[in-house]
Amino acid sequence: MKYYLIAGEASGDLHGSLLMRALYARDPLAQFRFRGGEKMAAAGGEMVHDYRDTAVMGIVEVISKARELRRDIAACEADIERWRPDIVILIDYPGFNLKIARFAHERGFKVFYYIAPKVWASREWRVKQLRRYVDRLFVIFPFEVEWFRSRGIEPVYEGNPLVDYIDEVLAAAPSREEFLQRNGLDSRPVVALLPGSRLQEIKFLAPRFRLLTADSRFAGYQFVIAAAPGIDPEVYRAHFPALKVVSGNTYTLLKHAAAAVIASGTASFEAAVIGTPQIVCYGMNPITWRIAISILKVPYISLANLIMGRPIFKELLQGRCTAASIADELDSLTGNASRRAEMLHQYSLLRERLGEKGAAERIAARF
Repeated sequence: MKYYLIAGEASGDLHGSLLMRALYARDPLAQFRFRGGEKMAAAGGEMVHDYRDTAVMGIVEVISKARELRRDIAACEADIERWRPDIVILIDYPGFNLKIARFAHERGFKVFYYIAPKVWASREWRVKQLRRYVDRLFVIFPFEVEWFRSRGIEPVYEGNPLVDYIDEVLAAAPSREEFLQRNGLDSRPVVALLPGSRLQEIKFLAPRFRLLTADSRFAGYQFVIAAAPGIDPEVYRAHFPALKVVSGNTYTLLKHAAAAVIASGTASFEAAVIGTPQIVCYGMNPITWRIAISILKVPYISLANLIMGRPIFKELLQGRCTAASIADELDSLTGNASRRAEMLHQYSLLRERLGEKGAAERIAARF
């Protein structure tokens, strides 16, 4: 079988790599051609485009890159036509991938959408495109099943592959003492700072994080930045000159952290699965934000809060995302044992809702 995969961001690259590994296990002769990143490249096959070369976030930002994106879509369509895959696999990234879905469907290619776009949060009109152009839709969160079913799509849900992957990585992780020593850290409790995987996110949170680390209430803690793949190390040196930066060990950092302050996204969900008490922060271009909140249809932006149907950790968004509010919340989170215990209890319930181990293998069996 020939598979053409398209991922447009770090989380999609990870999910794509897990799927490729599972498909290879079932079919060692499988051929992969893909647009993705380093994790998919490590899984095998031929990468034709690195998502980091064109990653963009936000409505205003996308408009400013419209011409470049159109050229990129045209190049992708031509590549699919030349290679003639058995299945085109689209991984989230709906602004790009829904256009490819239509193209591939109209030319007779089988289209599987793996990691459904978050149309339950905004842009519900995209459901019509999913019904029309996608042969099979895969979802990885339990609440998505009934949502799509009620709108005329029978999705495939086999659990969430990230749970197994996180457990696999942490099983081989160094002890806290080894981790601290390897990264030149002292024995103080660690607060992990995850400023995001896009430049816009980092630029928004950097000044707030710098003020947070200077707060005298946290003199007994050490703050550590988790570097995202694809971000030039110079970006972190420029924005966080006084902080330690850890690359390629985010899960281990989260495992050994007393708490984490995280840009909303997959990293927040991963922290919940790992069991790290957290605060979610997020902000963007003010115009983009006003547009975004006008179309958002969910009470929370964090996946763990959505799955549990309640705010198990605080979300500090846009105007509420200040250094002072982050510091106050972190002070409460680190100093209140009962609150931490309740958050960890909710994390354990979350893992139960995500289903049994072996999700990637069960998903691969549906291809």
